[in-house]
Amino acid sequence: MSSAHDAGRASGRDEEPPVVVRDRRRIDPTSGEVRAHTGAGTGSPAAASAAGGAGPDAETLALIESLNAAVQERTADLQRLKAEYDNYRRRVERDRQLIAEQATGRVLGAVLPTLDDIGRARDHGDLEGPFKAVAESLETALEGVGLERFGTAGDEFDPLLHEALMHSYRGDVSSTTCVEVFRAGYSYGGRVLRVAQVAVAEPVDEPEAPAEPADENGADGSVPDDTGSVPGPGGGGPSVDR
Repeated sequence: MSSAHDAGRASGRDEEPPVVVRDRRRIDPTSGEVRAHTGAGTGSPAAASAAGGAGPDAETLALIESLNAAVQERTADLQRLKAEYDNYRRRVERDRQLIAEQATGRVLGAVLPTLDDIGRARDHGDLEGPFKAVAESLETALEGVGLERFGTAGDEFDPLLHEALMHSYRGDVSSTTCVEVFRAGYSYGGRVLRVAQVAVAEPVDEPEAPAEPADENGADGSVPDDTGSVPGPGGGGPSVDR
């Protein structure tokens, strides 16, 4: 008897209908559109009208349009605010870098006289011993920061980079050239901290020899006299055979 009862219960479980979940919302939460129907078997008048093919009423359409307009307006506001924030962030970063470069440039400008003293000591052979190691270490550190030195003999003269203290003419140059450097120039971050003081030389302009006039009467330039004879040697009178 118990086995028959258990078999009946098992068969009853097999005959139970499956659970079905129906989404009866009129507006699709994904697309925001009004659904054409909410499913069969609903007992509400709205469901019956939707199942019969009737569209949404004017009030629902007006609500949907107002919601879409509000969403578009808020989206445009967010996009505008994001663009303004991005521009502000870039401007602040650019100003921060500019201020940092200006501050570093002022510090490097104060060190330039010391570099001049080191250069003069090197030129005179006085840069020896521990002082040489300290000077080279300082120059290496400043180059690592971004300090660049310019101005050597043979460079083409540039008024934006060089200051001419002496001027001369030479035949061994083809353009205005720096022939001697009195004080080196320095730049940092593409900005000139100090121009180089140099002596410049320009090429010598050799005047051209005047062209000789063309000889219209003969290759040797002799002009016959009125007798038809040719002047004799030395520009004298005509030679006559005797």
